[in-house]
Amino acid sequence: MSVAKLDPTKLADWQVAEEAEKEMKTVYQLAEGLGIKNEELIPYGHYFGKVDFEAVLERLKNRPDGKYIDVTAITPTPLGEGKSTSTMGLVQGFGKRGKLVTGAIRQPSGGPTMNVKGSAAGGGLSQCIPLTPFSLGLTGDINDIMNAHNLGMVALTSRMQHEFNYDDAMLSSKKLKRLDIDPHNVEMKWIIDFCAQSLREMTIGMGGPKNGLMMKSGFAIAVSSELMAILAVATSLADMRERMGKVVVAYSKKGEPVTTKDLEVDGAMTAWMFNAINPNLLQTIEGQPVFVHAGPFANIAIGQSSIVADRLALKLGDYHVTESGFGADIGFEKFWNLKCRFSGLKPHCAVIVATVRALKSHGGGPAVPPGKPLDPVYKTENVGLVDKGCTNLLKHIETVKKAGINPVVCINSFFTDTKAEIAIIKKNVEAAGARCAVSDHWLKGGEGALELTDAVIDACEEKNDFKFLYELSVPLSKRIELIAKEVYGADGVSYTPDAQIKLTKLEKDPETSKLGTCMVKTHLSLSHDPTLKGAPKGWTLPIRDILMYRGAGFVVPVAGAITLMPGTASDPAYRRVDVDVKRRKVTGVF
Repeated sequence: MSVAKLDPTKLADWQVAEEAEKEMKTVYQLAEGLGIKNEELIPYGHYFGKVDFEAVLERLKNRPDGKYIDVTAITPTPLGEGKSTSTMGLVQGFGKRGKLVTGAIRQPSGGPTMNVKGSAAGGGLSQCIPLTPFSLGLTGDINDIMNAHNLGMVALTSRMQHEFNYDDAMLSSKKLKRLDIDPHNVEMKWIIDFCAQSLREMTIGMGGPKNGLMMKSGFAIAVSSELMAILAVATSLADMRERMGKVVVAYSKKGEPVTTKDLEVDGAMTAWMFNAINPNLLQTIEGQPVFVHAGPFANIAIGQSSIVADRLALKLGDYHVTESGFGADIGFEKFWNLKCRFSGLKPHCAVIVATVRALKSHGGGPAVPPGKPLDPVYKTENVGLVDKGCTNLLKHIETVKKAGINPVVCINSFFTDTKAEIAIIKKNVEAAGARCAVSDHWLKGGEGALELTDAVIDACEEKNDFKFLYELSVPLSKRIELIAKEVYGADGVSYTPDAQIKLTKLEKDPETSKLGTCMVKTHLSLSHDPTLKGAPKGWTLPIRDILMYRGAGFVVPVAGAITLMPGTASDPAYRRVDVDVKRRKVTGVF
């Protein structure tokens, strides 16, 4: 069956993907279409693989870059508003227009894949395939990160135990120096790639001195690891190796940082991630190449597809569409002020994905709980709610414009949307001085994304004035305030006593002026409070902690009650994932 003849209204996403995979290009065909040489391709079976990006970049170093497009969104509901779907649809739309195009999306985490949000492969007739390997580990990058990260924790806890049990002479005989690590000031936790709320806080080392030093610890989700951030921002293997030694795992009793280099584990951690540095090559269901690299969760991590994937793709195609996590307040802000700063790349356009459903929510509609039926208001016409909810969309347009980039609003079309609802969105967007396009890519694939594609092509031809929100010379407190006020719309910033102590210390450290600022904040509101919809006014951003990701190259202020370990819902996706043993196929992944 031809992909164009599939009906996503009658098939689950995994069923669409399964049918489309019957017509997939091989990874060798994908590579050949991009001009990648055989020796630059590292196949993992027939349909996906890795690319030796350093070899390709060296060979094509004199080739001009293609046009650079970032896809972001408005503040989503817990269901997501189809940003990955829109990214795939736009890539397919460029394909329909005969353009040499590439995409870059983030590798899904096992947390949302087995929970309520799915694997973010896209949906309907705009997906990244093959879906099952994409969703369930792919080439092992996240597994490599988990092993490398947890090896760092093994080195830390082992060293603490030995220092507790050995005197200085014994340590010296083993060629170890005393680091005098403070067990009450450990920066890192263990990681696992599932949403496991019961592991957030725990005590380790129980059972006597042979079992280690008893101390508080816990788990975070794998993609929130600093090592995932390093994978996203590293520009080469050498750069990754250097960054790995700067990771701060804990502090001494004198308050000095203890790094992976101090523990002499940085080399082994890099060895675990040696293969992960190369981007993964997959495809849309219409056969356009897609690079999959680095991880999601821009609310608790950098949440960007990797710099190396983008640099590689820009040399290989005329247009490159990359994806940032969640809304423009967090995903795009980090793309703008972190990723572009580290990469030196300047985008030509940013696409802001919006849905009628999310705008109704921001306009005062009832809650959108994951795993439960939608309230009827989301399936019937209500122009007033949509119009009121456009305050959220307009704030994100304003944010993109502050970066000096041309915004294009993509109305990700649902079959329940009405002409009047679409018209009021277009009216608001055009009044804000931005382009707006309705895209029906979920239902029609690339053919349904042509209006959006043409708007993006036009936007890419216009000049822009890209600029950062802040320079690194600006004090950390001022940077946090700028993001809070200019991007989130807060009146100001407050700090807990512990966060204030850390802020004061960091602002005295000259190294801080070399580091970016990576905010941790809920993705469900422009504010820190997920219940505040629209564009909230009259509030203050509360910073409760500040983490140090010296290897990745940024400071991480943590706002509100958000945690680095999400929880699993009462009706998770794993209840519907299975294996059809007769057909030898995984079913139910979405």
